[in-house]
Amino acid sequence: MELGESFHAVEILILLLLVLVAFFAVMANRLKVPYPIVLVIAGLVISFFPRMPRIPLDPNIVFVIFLPPLLYASAWSASLREFKRNGVVIGLLAFGLVAFTVWGVAVFSDHFITALDWKAGFLLGAVVATTDAIAATSIAKSIGLPRRIVDILEGESLLNDATGLLALEMGLGIILRGESPTVASGALRLLTLVVGGVVIGLLIGIVVGWLEKFIDDGPIELVVSLVVPYAAYIAGERAHASGVLAVVVCGLYLSRQSVNFFSPSVRLQVNGAWEALTFMLNGLVFVLIGLQLPYVLGGIRGKFGTGTLIFYGAVFTFVLILLRMMWVFPAVKIAEFLSNKCMGHKEEPLKKTEVFVVGWTGMRGVLALAAAISVPEVLGNGRPPETRNLIVFLAFCVILVTLVLQGLTLPALIRRLGLAGSPGMDPEEKEARKIVLSAAIHQLEEGRKIEGKGAEHLYDDILHRYRHKLAAIGGGGDGELEAVDTEAIFRLRRIMDQALQAERRTLIGLRDKGRIGDDVLRTMERELDLAYSRYEGGSVA
Repeated sequence: MELGESFHAVEILILLLLVLVAFFAVMANRLKVPYPIVLVIAGLVISFFPRMPRIPLDPNIVFVIFLPPLLYASAWSASLREFKRNGVVIGLLAFGLVAFTVWGVAVFSDHFITALDWKAGFLLGAVVATTDAIAATSIAKSIGLPRRIVDILEGESLLNDATGLLALEMGLGIILRGESPTVASGALRLLTLVVGGVVIGLLIGIVVGWLEKFIDDGPIELVVSLVVPYAAYIAGERAHASGVLAVVVCGLYLSRQSVNFFSPSVRLQVNGAWEALTFMLNGLVFVLIGLQLPYVLGGIRGKFGTGTLIFYGAVFTFVLILLRMMWVFPAVKIAEFLSNKCMGHKEEPLKKTEVFVVGWTGMRGVLALAAAISVPEVLGNGRPPETRNLIVFLAFCVILVTLVLQGLTLPALIRRLGLAGSPGMDPEEKEARKIVLSAAIHQLEEGRKIEGKGAEHLYDDILHRYRHKLAAIGGGGDGELEAVDTEAIFRLRRIMDQALQAERRTLIGLRDKGRIGDDVLRTMERELDLAYSRYEGGSVA
């Protein structure tokens, strides 16, 4: 095939995948099912269509192309305050659970899967040990899980990639080179990964934050925001640290600082573009997972009986879920003790039902499949490739069950356990709105005193709307501002700007004092940006 024909085929293939993503995402919305589940099933079904182009999943594409921007977007939307509040339990899940899972899978494989020994089981455990940031965040948020559970799952999935990739590195060393890593060497390597990743991510974030002060152009800001996660990931990997942690730390830092260097119009442009980009990449990832079944079956077919494969897949997935449950309950208790007694935090303990949901929501995704596919065909000493193919097959089974079965049962489960999100405004957000609107009203009243009677009617008009909005929040209404029709539009814009600036300063102050999380700030900040863009464009609604 000539080069031009090859590019043409790739174009058609990408177009086909994007059309599939859009179509099945619409179906997911109609069915009220999280779109990752529908896309995985759709890819699975389509993979059996005759003459369907075969699309192998290159692990390098996942690690280098998909992973950095998706991790960056997840870190950008995370709340640093909640990350700190739940830091102990997140650490026990992101580090301790990965080690426990690798050990448990190694022991299970050695005793119950005849085709695998302890070494291959260790490698298999490393492949499936990490939860997927993409799957966990997109599914958990879409089904209305309680905010604290989402924060824990999000934090765990953002951090455990470093420990999982370290375990994969150790497992490959055991299989390929006959290495026998010690606890000390593993701890030292983990420390290098974590410290190096954090330092590199923070340095890149500081530099980019400084450069952002000189930029206020939407397209340029978008290009910069696209370059940053790749730069952080590559820098981390080149330094033999954790590129994943470098991206996460950089995203957390810049997200927190963005309130200072993004103008409202730029923030709207960049956020809108990133929402479209992350949806597209997420969609492609989940469709590609489903499309891998022919390759997985092709590698394993003929080596094991169908009944044996189904039995292995079902039992192994059950064991993996059980291992997570066994770790989560004591880990949460230990975390609560350390947080409340030793660190002085005053967090309400998680209910047993909430801990169960944390244990049940251990989604695996494309990262686990990419790790499995990255395992070499020959695992050392001429070991037969059946071992590698079985590892890929079992990883695929785990991904399919945790995404589809657990994902589909979660809505009913949280309703049954009484954990469904309550309708209406979050109490923290409601309180923040009251404080912010009161600050704007105070600013307007002071401005009316200074300007005197010449602008009194303008101030009275806007004050009326703000007071109405404040009263509506107290009564549970939306309190939308109505359009103002006046000839003194220039003066009105200036007055509105003062009020909105007072709201923004107060909002940032509440975030910086820890009274609200970054998620509440972003929700209200978007509304302020929209209000700013409306009156700048000629409306003062």
